[in-house]
Amino acid sequence: MTDDFNLPSNSGRSQAAPLVIAALAGALMSGGLMWAVSGRDGVPAAAGQEAERADLPPGTVEIPVTAQTNAGVKLVEAKQSIVPVQLEVTGVVAPEGSRVAEVRPLARGLITAVSVRLGDRVKAGQPLLTYDNIELGERLGEFFEARAGLQQAESDLAVRQRQVERAEALIGQQAISQQVLDLRRAEFKNAQSAVNRAQATMDRIDEQIHRFGLTDAELEKLGPDTAETNHRAATLATIRAPFDGVITTYDVALGEIVEPQRALVTVANLDTVWILADVYEKDLARVPASGEVTVKVDAYPDRTFKGQLTYVSDVIDPKSRSAKVRSVVQNPDGLLRLDMFARVAIPTKDQQQALAVPVDAIQRIDGQPAVFVRESETRFRRQNVQLGLQAGNMVEIKAGLKGGETIVGVGSFYFKTALQRELIGDEH
Repeated sequence: MTDDFNLPSNSGRSQAAPLVIAALAGALMSGGLMWAVSGRDGVPAAAGQEAERADLPPGTVEIPVTAQTNAGVKLVEAKQSIVPVQLEVTGVVAPEGSRVAEVRPLARGLITAVSVRLGDRVKAGQPLLTYDNIELGERLGEFFEARAGLQQAESDLAVRQRQVERAEALIGQQAISQQVLDLRRAEFKNAQSAVNRAQATMDRIDEQIHRFGLTDAELEKLGPDTAETNHRAATLATIRAPFDGVITTYDVALGEIVEPQRALVTVANLDTVWILADVYEKDLARVPASGEVTVKVDAYPDRTFKGQLTYVSDVIDPKSRSAKVRSVVQNPDGLLRLDMFARVAIPTKDQQQALAVPVDAIQRIDGQPAVFVRESETRFRRQNVQLGLQAGNMVEIKAGLKGGETIVGVGSFYFKTALQRELIGDEH
C-alpha cells in the first residue's frame, strides 16, 4: 500500500518537538530515562558506566522502553510512497530584480568624497559618495542673474506705471497730447511683458534647481552677496543608499569628473535572491508553473535551501534550446552569493514510487541529515541519509535506508539529545 501526499508542511513537526522535550524532562526527573552510560539492567551507574559505554558501538544509543513510552516516542516503518519525480537542473544565484539599484549622479560633477568600497554592507540612507554638482552651480548663477533681471524689470514697470498715471492727469488739463498718453501706455505694457518674461525665466531655472534637491528656503539664503562657502556647500550633493544591501559594483574615484549616464556603484539587497536555472525545451512540459524547489550549492554541500518556483520564461534560447526558470529563495544569512553555481531540484507533474519517511524522523547531526534505526527493543543506531523531495509531512530517502526498516518518528529529537550527551561524556 502506498501513501499519496502533497507539498509540504513542517508545522506538525515544530509543534510536536516541545511536547517530546517536555516528556523527556519528565522522564529524566522520574528516573525513567536511562541509557547505557547511566547503568542499565540494574547495574549501578558508578560501577557499570565504563563497561556499558564500551558495549555501545559509535552512534548508538540505548533507551529503555519505559522512557520511550513516557516521552511519547513513535516508531515508524520506512516504506514506499508516491512522490513527485524531480527534474534536476543547474543555474546561478542572481539578485532580485526590484532590489538592485545602479547609483548615478543627477548631473555632471566632481567627486569630492567616497564613503564606501566594493563589498561594503550599507543601510538605507547611508551616504555613499558626495560630488560637486557642476550643473547646479551653473544653474544657480543663472538663477541669480534671472532674479536680478526680474527685480530690474519690476522697477522699470513701477516707473512706467507712474508715468502713465501722470500722463492721465495731464491729459485732463490738456497739458499733453493724446499721442503722448498712448505712448506712455504702450511703454507700460512693454514693461509688463518684460516682467512676465523675466518671471518665466526665473521659474524655469528654479524648477531645474529643485530637481537637484534644493528647497525654497535654501535658495532664499543664497544670493550674489552670500559668502562663497555657502555657494560651494549648496552645490555639494550626497548620494545615499536607497535600501539596505551590499555594494556589488564600484566604479568611482576621488577627484573624478562623472556624468549622469555612468553608474558609479550598484547596491543589491540579497536578503532574497533569485536562482536562474536552465530547463531544456524537451522538459518544459514537465515543469509546473509554481511550487517548492530545493537548491544546493558547492560552497555548502550539506545544506539544502528551499525556494519557490515563480516564473518559467516564454523565450527559448536559440543556441542552448533551453528556457530560464526563476526560483525565489530567502537568504537572511547571506550564504548565497551572486553568480554562485546552483543545482535546482524541481518537482515535476510526474509521480513515482520512492522510499519515504515522516519529516519528524529526520534530525540534522554534525551537518548531516540522519535517522535512528531500531536494532533492538531498546537499542537504536544513528544512520545518515540522503534526502530527496519533501511532500506533505513525508520526505523522500534517496540513500542510506532500506525499505521495511523501523525508525524513530516522533521523538527523534529525544534520541539526538541522548546521543549528544553520550558524545560529551566520551570527551571527558
